[in-house]
Amino acid sequence: MLRTTLAGLVAHRLRLLLTSLAITLGVGFISGTFVLTDTIEQGFRQLFTADADKVAVAVTPKDEDIPGDVLAKLKALPGVAGAQGLVRGTAPLLDKSGRAAGSTATSGISVATGPLDRTIYVSGKAPGGPGEAVLDENTATTRQFEVGDTVTVLDVAEKRRQFTLVGVIDVGVDQNLAFTGAVGFDTATALEMTGAKGYHEVDLAAAAGVSPETLKKTVSEALGRTYTIRTGEELAQKLALDSNVQLDYLVLVLLLFGCVAMFVAALVIYNTFNILVAQRTREMALLRCIGATRGQVFRSILLESVVVGLISSALGLLVGLGLGALALSALSRFDAPVPSDATIALTPRTIVLGLVVGLLVTVVAAVLPARGATRVAPIAALRSQVEEQTFRAGLARSISAGLLLAGGLGLTAVAIWVLDGDIGLLTAMGGGAVFFLGVIVIGPVLISPLSAFAGWVPRKVFGVPGRLAVDNSRRNPKRAATTTVALTIGVTLMTLISVITTSTRETVVGSLDEQFPVDFMITAQYGREDGRPLLPSEVPAKLRALPEVGLVAELRQVDHGGVTVGSLPDGAAFRPEVTSGSLAALGPGTVALADDQAKNLGVRVGDTVPLDTTEAGRVDLKVVAVLADGDFNQALPYTVTLADFEKYYGVVGPARVYVKAKDPAAVDASRRAVESALVAYPTAQLSSAAEVRGEFDEAFDMMFTIFAALLGLAILISLLGIANTLSLSVHERTRESALLRALGLTRPQLRGMLSIEALVLGLVGAMVGVVIGVAFGWAALQTIPNETVFVVPVGQVLLYLVLSALAGVLAAVLPARRAANASIVGSLASS
Repeated sequence: MLRTTLAGLVAHRLRLLLTSLAITLGVGFISGTFVLTDTIEQGFRQLFTADADKVAVAVTPKDEDIPGDVLAKLKALPGVAGAQGLVRGTAPLLDKSGRAAGSTATSGISVATGPLDRTIYVSGKAPGGPGEAVLDENTATTRQFEVGDTVTVLDVAEKRRQFTLVGVIDVGVDQNLAFTGAVGFDTATALEMTGAKGYHEVDLAAAAGVSPETLKKTVSEALGRTYTIRTGEELAQKLALDSNVQLDYLVLVLLLFGCVAMFVAALVIYNTFNILVAQRTREMALLRCIGATRGQVFRSILLESVVVGLISSALGLLVGLGLGALALSALSRFDAPVPSDATIALTPRTIVLGLVVGLLVTVVAAVLPARGATRVAPIAALRSQVEEQTFRAGLARSISAGLLLAGGLGLTAVAIWVLDGDIGLLTAMGGGAVFFLGVIVIGPVLISPLSAFAGWVPRKVFGVPGRLAVDNSRRNPKRAATTTVALTIGVTLMTLISVITTSTRETVVGSLDEQFPVDFMITAQYGREDGRPLLPSEVPAKLRALPEVGLVAELRQVDHGGVTVGSLPDGAAFRPEVTSGSLAALGPGTVALADDQAKNLGVRVGDTVPLDTTEAGRVDLKVVAVLADGDFNQALPYTVTLADFEKYYGVVGPARVYVKAKDPAAVDASRRAVESALVAYPTAQLSSAAEVRGEFDEAFDMMFTIFAALLGLAILISLLGIANTLSLSVHERTRESALLRALGLTRPQLRGMLSIEALVLGLVGAMVGVVIGVAFGWAALQTIPNETVFVVPVGQVLLYLVLSALAGVLAAVLPARRAANASIVGSLASS
């Protein structure tokens, strides 16, 4: 039996090619995920290990920065060969137009020199004096600065200071510096520019013969528990752990899509082996006639699956290497914080996992077909052709499907009307998965009516080939259901994501239009340490003097004592939604609370709440209104009148200034006027409603593109399944196709019949996927606490249907060509 099975595999190797390709892609996706993450992790580890070799002990503060006297104390400790304090603060870089670069202030850092220098230089050198500076590579590239240029940076007093750019550095895996950008100085200049009172880290080098552990003990005895003290190796482990926070989320998302791909591949494998068993009825019956037992037939099918699984999984590992390298290259192009010199890593864990997952999925998918093979009676060897399988919906299938469908709907209902937040969303996802299992179970029952519906137009338009194709798509409901469900999974997820992103986009745009009734908004790029914004108080008056400007409204706020207090913008257009009470009652000695703040304090309209202020001390305020959360105008925790605000906190510059053009048709002219007025204030950030909307659109488009690309693999595997099923079905119907040709069906008509059959199957899978995707997209939106507009992207949904139909036709090209080119006489003579 072993020789017979292996000989059969060699003789019919092409029939398992598409099945092998499906499992190869699935294993490739999962192994590629681990190749990517292992490569990044290994690169981080190498980078951090190199840092550990330079630093013996690192001291970091728990609260405030490390003062200079502590640095001097550390330098004097026995066993310390050198100590370097690292500075980090805010030092806004101005671009070549004179505006502060980016929406977030650039970080000002000190660049160490000597043996404790951990800086990676892309070009140039370290700053050698107060007139020199370095920039991070991303900022230098985006702002078009090169070594030798003059850069302008604002100091702590917002005074412009000029430096010669002497180097470009790589900030490596420091997520904060990668986000804000970095401008580096020598230590003394960094302290002066940022206004820092101390150091955010002190690195120590050990004297000869002193181990890092010994030096750590010495430092701990000298400083006590005021600071966190680590050896260089412990610091490397902490940095590696911090960097892997984002990595873990990436692994989770990628593995989720990998599991979807493997599930789809399992369906393809199951369908393939099912058809192969049916086609080899006479072969297995002959084996039974000459003495093969049921167990031997069962094991022969499983052996085929083992061979296919091992070969496919091994190929999948190679594909995974390629996918991992491709993903690493893509991340580098998007300036993701990944090690630039990382080399592709294929760990033993990835190899074992890829082989085990691929083998297990293949064997499990082949179990049921193999079990069916044991039921072949020896008498079947006398039949002249394969007997067409029939399907009847039994009581067990109906009960199972009903329970799964009802359970899925029940979980979803609980998620919508009982739970909320993340728990509600996860429950709704679980309900959708259970419901989908019910659809899989009941799928064969749905095939006949859905095929009749999807094939109504082809039946009318394409004549005899169309009628034959629609009838063929309904002949084996079980096989057709298993074939189409793979495509259904991909279309369901694509539709679900489309509904969620489109609805969220429309909700945000509607909210912006309703709650941002201005043309421009001006904010400070960064705030002061005391929580007061750095937007100069004279900005609103300067804008009001412009003839192109109509409304100018300002919002003032202060962060004090752990809470945010603000005044309402002056203008009736800026009024947050009131859930209880009235803003008309907001006067001296009163306050309006945000809904969350009111709940946290356990107060309602009419109660009194205390508030600590800087100018008036502790005051008691009467609650006259509760404001809705999530408002674009940001219902602050505490809102008071402007007069009370200045009484409690003094004269404070505006946190935001809202501007509306005098002439709605001349918004561009108004923008130019506003930009001219803000030239003297480089940290004032100007944005428009269109820009804010554009940022949201860009984010949604990017998210949809990423998900679509990931789901594309599952859809590709499902199309392989359609092609595989159709190819095997064509082989199964060789005599039938030849008989149709003998009766007058032309080769183009035969190809058309098979293409239409695949088109109908593609449409059936897509229709079910669209319905489930829209329904559970709505359910997912209902679990979101904030009110969301439900929008069905009709254009995208129709596109999915069209693409699914075309993909089905494309999958049928080779099988249809093979059937049409077969010899009529030879096919009729075959058994």
